[in-house]
Amino acid sequence: MSNCLHISNVRPWGGEPVDVVVENGLVTDVASPADCPTLDGHGRIILPAFSDVHLHLDSSCLGLPFRTFTGEPGRWGRIMNDRENWRSAGRSVADRASFTLAVAVANGATRIRTHAQVDADSKLEKFEGVLAARERYADVCDVQIVAFPQVGILLEPGVVDLLDASLRAGADLIGGIDPCEIDRDPVRHLDAVFGLAEKHQVDVDIHLHEAGELGLFTTALILERVEALGMQGRVTISHARALCSGLPGVGATIDRIAANDVAITHAAGGGGWELPLAQLAAAGVRVGVGMDGQRDYWSPYGNSDMLDRAWQLAFTQGYRSDPEVEHALAVATWGGASVLDRNLLRLREFGAHPGFAVGDPAEFVLLDSVSPTAAVMDRPAERTVIHRGAVISVDTDIAGFEIPGRWSNR
Repeated sequence: MSNCLHISNVRPWGGEPVDVVVENGLVTDVASPADCPTLDGHGRIILPAFSDVHLHLDSSCLGLPFRTFTGEPGRWGRIMNDRENWRSAGRSVADRASFTLAVAVANGATRIRTHAQVDADSKLEKFEGVLAARERYADVCDVQIVAFPQVGILLEPGVVDLLDASLRAGADLIGGIDPCEIDRDPVRHLDAVFGLAEKHQVDVDIHLHEAGELGLFTTALILERVEALGMQGRVTISHARALCSGLPGVGATIDRIAANDVAITHAAGGGGWELPLAQLAAAGVRVGVGMDGQRDYWSPYGNSDMLDRAWQLAFTQGYRSDPEVEHALAVATWGGASVLDRNLLRLREFGAHPGFAVGDPAEFVLLDSVSPTAAVMDRPAERTVIHRGAVISVDTDIAGFEIPGRWSNR
């Protein structure tokens, strides 16, 4: 890849046309050309590349024949549905994860955090499949892998050892899930998670679907660990459903989350899963969004297009004004990037247009649209993707897979 690129006639966040110069993967100028290859932006919008920071590549069945959902009601029913059916998907985890990752990159996501299930049933098979997909596309995107105990840590023997093995084999973070509701022993669950984090010097990303007062209680337990272990800036809470409750304790919890620089990721859900994004931004909490599972044994939703997920986020939040819709887009792009790299400027208010200051990473997507809000509403299919300062492309033509719906003609 070239270490220098001059991108001419582009409109950062739909603003006035400028030239953007990048060298060695970083923005160096937003005004004058340089002596390096030129990409004509043709007046298109340029945005920070999408960041999918809550993804399950190991379970995705995107691109395979559509299957009727067979899960029982409730979270545990979906977990068991996945366990009973994942081997019948028809393609290996590596193949399915590779196709889903390729489509994500083609749609403009160059920064990914994916969970990979580790449990007594699949052992390291799912993790190894995701690892293979990451290695396959290492030149076009950056992928973090979370060793994820979806079936809990304490319910079956050997899970802690399997998580330990996955971290030795290349997992970047250690995960956890609903310490009260699934393992029914939050102290031992968090002991295991933070013990592995300390042993391997990795960050933590915990799924927390627990709602209401229970979720706030578990959040407090996590924050106690962060404070006691000095892990500020190194912990993420995924979903954080308790923050959607409107309970009196939410405000104080958000302030404590901000004080400990704990990040929040979610999947833009509705029906009681709508995070208080304005409150989180005002507090300075790093927030990102992701596709979650896609066409898998949990859900029929998902298409590996983070611009579509920005639309879903705006819709479920009830956003209508341009600053509101642009904030949803900012969460899906720069917000997620700030989750993955806590040194990046965080989104502290609606109307922020980050990503083009000198020194910012040269991760971009170019779209043909009149404004960022119009791009979210129209979701144009044609995109130019830039990773580490170079234009990239990825072949999504993988035998046996087909991009669904309107994406199939790309």
